[in-house]
Amino acid sequence: MKRKLTSLFLATAMVMTTLAGCGNSGGKPAAKVDTSEAAQGKVLNIYCWNQEFQERFEYFKKSGKLPSDVKVNFVVTPNENNAYQNALDAALLKQKDAPADEKVDIFLVEADYALKYVDSDYTLDVVNDIGLTKDDLADQYQYTKDIVTDSKGVQKGTTWQATPGLFAYRRSIAKDVLGTDNPDKVQEALSSWDKFNSVAEKAAAKGYKMLSGYDDAYRVFSNNVSAPWVDSNNKIVIDDNIMKWVDQTKLFTEKGYNNKSSLWDNVWAADQGPKGKVFGFFYSTWGINFTLLGNSLATPVKEGGKEEVGNGIYGDYAVCQGPQSYYWGGTWICAAAGTDNPNLIKEIMKTLTCDKSTEVQITKDTQDYTNTISGMNELASSDFKSAFLGGQNHIKLFAQAAPKINMKNISAYDQGLNEEFQKAMKDYFDGNVTKDKALDNFYKAAIEKYPNLSH
Repeated sequence: MKRKLTSLFLATAMVMTTLAGCGNSGGKPAAKVDTSEAAQGKVLNIYCWNQEFQERFEYFKKSGKLPSDVKVNFVVTPNENNAYQNALDAALLKQKDAPADEKVDIFLVEADYALKYVDSDYTLDVVNDIGLTKDDLADQYQYTKDIVTDSKGVQKGTTWQATPGLFAYRRSIAKDVLGTDNPDKVQEALSSWDKFNSVAEKAAAKGYKMLSGYDDAYRVFSNNVSAPWVDSNNKIVIDDNIMKWVDQTKLFTEKGYNNKSSLWDNVWAADQGPKGKVFGFFYSTWGINFTLLGNSLATPVKEGGKEEVGNGIYGDYAVCQGPQSYYWGGTWICAAAGTDNPNLIKEIMKTLTCDKSTEVQITKDTQDYTNTISGMNELASSDFKSAFLGGQNHIKLFAQAAPKINMKNISAYDQGLNEEFQKAMKDYFDGNVTKDKALDNFYKAAIEKYPNLSH
């Protein structure tokens, strides 16, 4: 699940308001949801940006709850250049007048822009409109519900996964730098940012980089801010913790503790592979099994390679909690207002996001971390092992990290402001501009994107 997040399509507050309020008034759905059997449609349109949900949907098919006469249509538009949100927004704006078989039924969202859709009338209440019960949702991590809860306290989506983050490190490099690859011992050495920086210095003395690039630690800092990006007066406020990321990254760049890469670029990916000299990477659940594992192989699976020890550095990674708890990414299922398939959507949401046995099986099959507290706690205390992580039960560490995630400081502006801030700071890290100039450039770009904001 590649979380390459791009900028918002509806960049200005005026256009965002148009999406949120088009077609009805008073913040209520345009029409009562018809959940009668006769009202069920024969086409289920699902909007998403990659193949992942299609793979997860197979678990629903295996449940036998998909009517044989319903055609499932996946409308897949890649995230690049914000194409997915563009396509989704265009479809939602036509939703009221679209023929039944062409209406959006389900669409997926990511955390950084979830509120854009959640705080609109284009998403349905998963309890009162779709029919999930509080008991159905009780075993899910609270933060996964908070992300898709609107300003009135209404939950407008649900997810099969939770995405707490850890620090994934190279065992061989840890042995060389710290004298051990034991996760508990490595965690002792990295349990605060001061200790982390100290290890970076030791790693550099041995010829290693502590991190690959500028963005690697950003999510850890940005998830631990004391307040949202925008205050009650629509003023942009840069949290002190984000400035700590700026200062640390500038230090790492000047001292050669990073490789000056950016997330998703070729250098960053290569640094995770057999020729890499990087101590470790901050990754959440999806990143370890979907991205880091693939990058670690000398011969990719698509070229005939196997996911096994002996292929590249498979088995040479391990994970520890790192300096601070954080989360990164995740995918949520939303039901679109106007759908003619509410009963089927209920069964999909209930099976994929509320059914413990289904979610535990997803974890066993894919090593993805799923959204059932009791199920993950059971795996955490079992003999579950990851061959990729040298036999470590990483579910145990994720289960410790997930309850610590706090979403009280999220806002509808997170995606755009996070991206513009990181982009502006790269000129500073590269030595092209001063810190003050980089901040000025950030404010300018932010207000161009969101004209209703000030600084």
